[in-house]
Amino acid sequence: MGDAEESNRRYKFLLANGTKGLSVAFDLPTQIGYDSDAPLALGEVGKVGVAIDSIEDMQRLFDGIGLDTISTSMTINATASILLALYVAVARRSGAEVKRLNGTVQNDILKEYIARGTYIYPVKHAMRLVTDVFAWAAVEVPELNTISISGYHMREAGCTAVQEVAFTLADGMTYVQAAIDAGLDVDRFAPRLSFFFNAHNNLLEEVAKFRAARRMWARIMRKHFGAKKERSWMLRFHTQTAGSTLTAQQPENNIARTTLQALAAVLGGTQSLHTNGFDEALSLPTENAARIALRTQQILAHESGVAQTVDPLGGSYYVESLTNEIERRALEYMTTIAEFDRSSDGRYGMLRAIEQGYVQREIQNAAYAYQRAVDDKEAIVVGVNEFAARQGDAQDVAVPIQRIDEALDGRQVERVRALRSRRDAGVHAAALRRVEDAARDGGNLMPQILHAVESYATVGEIANVMRDVIGEYRESVTV
Repeated sequence: MGDAEESNRRYKFLLANGTKGLSVAFDLPTQIGYDSDAPLALGEVGKVGVAIDSIEDMQRLFDGIGLDTISTSMTINATASILLALYVAVARRSGAEVKRLNGTVQNDILKEYIARGTYIYPVKHAMRLVTDVFAWAAVEVPELNTISISGYHMREAGCTAVQEVAFTLADGMTYVQAAIDAGLDVDRFAPRLSFFFNAHNNLLEEVAKFRAARRMWARIMRKHFGAKKERSWMLRFHTQTAGSTLTAQQPENNIARTTLQALAAVLGGTQSLHTNGFDEALSLPTENAARIALRTQQILAHESGVAQTVDPLGGSYYVESLTNEIERRALEYMTTIAEFDRSSDGRYGMLRAIEQGYVQREIQNAAYAYQRAVDDKEAIVVGVNEFAARQGDAQDVAVPIQRIDEALDGRQVERVRALRSRRDAGVHAAALRRVEDAARDGGNLMPQILHAVESYATVGEIANVMRDVIGEYRESVTV
């Protein structure tokens, strides 16, 4: 990760090694709408992802990569509208055919209030940005998945497999209802919805989890929302192996963990897969770890045979009964969540459940219970609470780790300040006023955000204009 040039080099390395798409993670300042020279960005620039302040940074990130020939997944939520606009603007400049752009913008703000915390705006206004992206992208970038409804981060925070299904699908229902309430036709936007799940170590439970989620979503879209198109019923999902299961002790064991998790995802019907580097409990992955992670996927795809059969474990007594059990328990959670909003027939129960801390408490209780089980050795973690290496053993070998250049921060700050000094101040100011006006009058913000980034407005400047109009979210619930 780090800066755009280093990330571009790593993307080209992955493409050369056979990957079909790119996954882009952004640094914390970018995720929460601050430029790299903001006081709150100090020490965080490029540390957990690539720093993007302007269209110039996005151009450096994708230099020499045909954006209409690859699929790009962007892990971005609160500022998803701005980063999507930057991506489209760069595609335009490169001569790529914008309507052929393929990939996913995460754009799932609800799980930020639940599990991650990289939110900016009050929930109501954040939901407006989500549906603005739905409506705009359906016309301008029709092949793009406009949201990745994410259970992954809730699972990383400690929720169970059942909770992951329940809370993710409840979030999904909230987005669908918000889009319908905004006047969008369900069969127009639903085929571009996608989901993002976690894959943990319990192989058969994970397979059953994915099968239950697919079945439940198809029924929800048909019966609850009245969707007519078959593509609207599909739970299209990406899976990432579980970062929270990776151990700093005996890190090579993580290769086996990741392989099991990836296998569960394939057996459960995933359409897209990310395998973690074995060293990610220590640092961002080295190129060697990234190559092993990629080769793990390729061995599953080309050598194992598991990808040649749809639902290969269907009919197994245990897997079928476990699928039913996960569905039953997930539905119990979803019924409870709906009851938080009696005034509107449960349509926005998930919003109320989040505001009152119910979802957060359930996840925290599950995380605490699991940690107690590990501490009491009721749950075994190989190499940590059992089968640990003794000091001096051959197994106890240091693993090379990736280190981010500390000079990156200063270079990125210089770039954004240089951009501000040479751009046309009048054009830039007028573009930001258009964003402000759209934020006030309720119009779709995406056309104005796109105009602003093309006028060299920065991520932080656009986010700050909207902060001034619609405010910031302040968590008031003690969980």
